[in-house]
Amino acid sequence: MNDGWQTYRRLLRYLQPHRGMFVLGMLGAVTFSASMVSFAAFAKFFGDGTFENRDARTILWLPLALIGLFLLRGLGDFTQTYAMGHIGRHIVKRLRSQIFERIVALPIGYFDRSASGVLLSRLTYNTEQVGQATTDSVMVMLRESLTIVGSIVALFVINTRLTFIALTMGPLVAWLVTIINRKFRRYSRRIQDSMGDITRVAKETFEAPRVIKVYNAQDYQNRQFESVNEHNRRSHMRLVLTKGLSNPVVQMVTAIGAALVLSIAISDAIHGRMSMGDLLAFLVALVNIAQPLRSLVSVSGPLQQGIAAGQSIFEMLDEPVEPAGGTRMIERVRGDIQFDAVSFTYPTGQGETLRDISLQVRAGETLAIVGRSGSGKSTLVNLLPRFYDVNTGAVRVDGVDVREYNLRCLRDQIALVSQDVVLFNDTIRANISFGREVAPEAIEAAAETAHVMEFVRELPAGLDTVVGDRGVLLSGGQRQRISIARALLKNAPILILDEATSALDSQSERIIQAALDGLMHDRTTLVIAHRLSTVEKADRIMVMDAGVVVETGTHAELMASGGRYAALHRMQFTA
Repeated sequence: MNDGWQTYRRLLRYLQPHRGMFVLGMLGAVTFSASMVSFAAFAKFFGDGTFENRDARTILWLPLALIGLFLLRGLGDFTQTYAMGHIGRHIVKRLRSQIFERIVALPIGYFDRSASGVLLSRLTYNTEQVGQATTDSVMVMLRESLTIVGSIVALFVINTRLTFIALTMGPLVAWLVTIINRKFRRYSRRIQDSMGDITRVAKETFEAPRVIKVYNAQDYQNRQFESVNEHNRRSHMRLVLTKGLSNPVVQMVTAIGAALVLSIAISDAIHGRMSMGDLLAFLVALVNIAQPLRSLVSVSGPLQQGIAAGQSIFEMLDEPVEPAGGTRMIERVRGDIQFDAVSFTYPTGQGETLRDISLQVRAGETLAIVGRSGSGKSTLVNLLPRFYDVNTGAVRVDGVDVREYNLRCLRDQIALVSQDVVLFNDTIRANISFGREVAPEAIEAAAETAHVMEFVRELPAGLDTVVGDRGVLLSGGQRQRISIARALLKNAPILILDEATSALDSQSERIIQAALDGLMHDRTTLVIAHRLSTVEKADRIMVMDAGVVVETGTHAELMASGGRYAALHRMQFTA
């Protein structure tokens, strides 16, 4: 309960920038509640003026008073609805911006252990629930609480003895609401988790339609989705069951108390201890408590859902972002790279991935890193831009530990071209410049050097052609050339090529290799490759196996030594 209150207090801080609008919404709620409580006074005048005093003036004034009360009620309802809607959308927008900014700033390790579908669910579904909890639920609680308090005051004014009898049910109702709130929060958290699973399965399916169809895995994916969908349904039904039971139970407890009070009130009216106006006013005030009480119980669901959603959102917002790194700034490094007794183990605890690796790459040199899958090649180069940090040893650029460089400055020195080309649903031009403000001539020059213009000239919109989701409207070779143009435009002194040509046919590979030769010129290049024919011209070749370096040398030296590289080479060329 304390955690829920702490979360809710933190959520309420999002109201602070909108204090003026919130006060306006509160005034609307107060106006609404005042109009509701005033119906008790209307009932008293109606009963006394019509039945007791036979006052003819009530023929005119009471209908006008009724219209006025409903006008006041409508004004209050509109004001609070608009004000809370305004605040709610601003809170949802702000939360989504904060979540997105935090996701972008999180370290790579966080993405390794978190499903993207869950992140999307928090960004979309959970924020909506938080927006409702911080605005609608707050206003309903305020409005209905004021109505209840005002009605209780009216009851005391009309008949103190009967009011005390009616309030004996209060502690029991409060206890029931506490239990209901606890169950609402528990089931809400389960629903949010299951929504993350639904988003995850759907996202995986939408991103791999070709794989699903070629393996006729539609039924399998349908079963996967049905499983998480059914789990979501069951979680929702537990919440619906709690909601369905909560109102009738609370209403029944309230009705028992009201029935007892009503019996006494009617007895007092019959025996002349209450006027007709007092009886009607008392009954209206009593009924005025029932509906707001029902609304308070109903709002517990969205409120607890919002608190549970807020807890999951704040867990993400409290995740530590990537460190800014050191304070060392430099405009352009020479490109000397050194791995000094480097060892590394992933946080998932799958054993040591790299063990005591030491190597030196001179500025402008090309080092090819080869070996079987899982030998640690990609992990090694991922230490250079600090996607991960070493457990022991050090990675140095120009003799300086990479941890001493400012992180943005360090990554400005590195360009990456990988097998898994990432393109965004934007134009070719935007994908090449990718967040960099550069002259159109520079983009076109990079596109020309990377052989992008060879196919762009045939497109009606040229460089302004939209590539589609993940570049689906282009071939693999065309996507790869765009990624090379992006790296060329960055003009970084250090280049990482991670299986840059492994997924291409021979003709595309020749074109891409020509583009890569232009990209690698005068740059320190680390090349990861399975296809050994692509690295024969490298200045040095390093062979890795099980996280250690087993051989280093030129292609000719390694072939002459007859070791692991020569065996891999013979295996590929024999095949």
